Amino acid sequence: MEVEVLIAELNGKLQRMVDGIEVVKERQETMAVDINKIKETMYNPDEGIYARLKELENWKKVQSKITWLFITSISGLLGILFASLFDQLFSF
Repeated sequence: MEVEVLIAELNGKLQRMVDGIEVVKERQETMAVDINKIKETMYNPDEGIYARLKELENWKKVQSKITWLFITSISGLLGILFASLFDQLFSF
């Protein structure tokens, strides 16, 4: 009778262990799906994070060029204006 009780306890413990392994297995499958989604998001050449970062860098370069063009144009116009005013003030 003692053996039957020990076998029943062992069976119960083994069942709990199998249940725990099943839970770990399910979580591992969920984690694998999540990791695949992350990889797809990052490395997708058209819509991934690297593509967005490259697009942002290109936009930044273009905006920088436009800003410098604008500053140079304003500086040139101000230079011409001051030269014209200087010429009118000191022309004898």
